[in-house]
Amino acid sequence: MTPTNTLEDPRVASALDRMFRHAEQDEATSERIRAAWPQGFRHLDPQGQADAKAEVYMPISAQGGRLLYNLIRATRPATVVEFGTSFGISTLHLAAAVRDNGTGRVISTELSAAKAAAARRTFAETGLDDLITVLEGDARDTLAAAGSADFVLLDGWKDLCLPVLRLLEPRLAPGTLVVADDVDLDDLAPYLDYVRDPRNGYQSVTFPVEDGMEISCRL
Repeated sequence: MTPTNTLEDPRVASALDRMFRHAEQDEATSERIRAAWPQGFRHLDPQGQADAKAEVYMPISAQGGRLLYNLIRATRPATVVEFGTSFGISTLHLAAAVRDNGTGRVISTELSAAKAAAARRTFAETGLDDLITVLEGDARDTLAAAGSADFVLLDGWKDLCLPVLRLLEPRLAPGTLVVADDVDLDDLAPYLDYVRDPRNGYQSVTFPVEDGMEISCRL
């Protein structure tokens, strides 16, 4: 019997291929947006930044997606919580693993209404929408009453990763994996300092895929 791998489903593979190709234009898109915002984005709140950058995919890498898929298959979490849906590349990898596990669900969060709508359309096209709930709005609000989290992916605004983690911490059982993408970005430094300090209750390791993923186990 051939093992099931939903990532190879033609609908899922086609959607991922399409989105990764669009994401190749992120640099050019970002330059165009920066030209339209010469004053920069630092003065904007998270919602303002999300709206300004609603065309930018900011995806995980293909290797990072496969790593997430493998981690979900191995740990079999009941509830996967994702901070930062964007257009849904990482979410598809998470949901594909949940589908192949035969149990679980994905709760994802997105500030940009345009991105959330596009992601929902993609999830419906791939047949994975029954496993995914997209919470639109600030994750610090939408996740406040979201229930347990058995696996966490933090890939939204980097300066919010630590506040989101602290919000979820009371619901993290020992052994829960927390993954943060883009360890090379300065805005993630406070988060990395936190999870790399054993006094805060994590065992953390950096996994060298693309811009790096920090994989932290709740102790």
